[in-house]
Amino acid sequence: MDEKYDKNGNLVYEKDSGSYSAEHWYKDGNEIHYKNYNGYEKWNKYDKNDNRIYHKNNRGLEFWCKHDKNHNLIHYKNTFGEETWREYDENNNEIYFKDERGNKYWYKYETDIKYNKIKITEKEYKEIEFRKKEREYLSRKKVSRFDIMEI
Repeated sequence: MDEKYDKNGNLVYEKDSGSYSAEHWYKDGNEIHYKNYNGYEKWNKYDKNDNRIYHKNNRGLEFWCKHDKNHNLIHYKNTFGEETWREYDENNNEIYFKDERGNKYWYKYETDIKYNKIKITEKEYKEIEFRKKEREYLSRKKVSRFDIMEI
């Protein structure tokens, strides 16, 4: 893979051994334009806090985003009529989600005040640990397939 970076470490060009290649343009560290080998292009705009607030591509998709002071996405709307609203608690956990179809979801987090950590079930813990090992496994070049099974 051939890759080129600008002086700030941003990927500006990439090409694999086949036909894939892409170029990236940045302003203030944010990708503002992308174009790949088959003509797909996208443009992004950001607010003063580096949150992406607008996206447009050459296939007809546009979307607009609003974020709160903690950079959490609170409103999303696109040209296909999809729209979502979100609310967050003081720990930046999503507590409410609503979409254009009227689907509404409320999320509740139980916390252990002494340690201020979210409580999860043993099954959830095992799933998280499995995913961590799976990610590590997939990043290795050579490994026994049984290494990932040790939970």
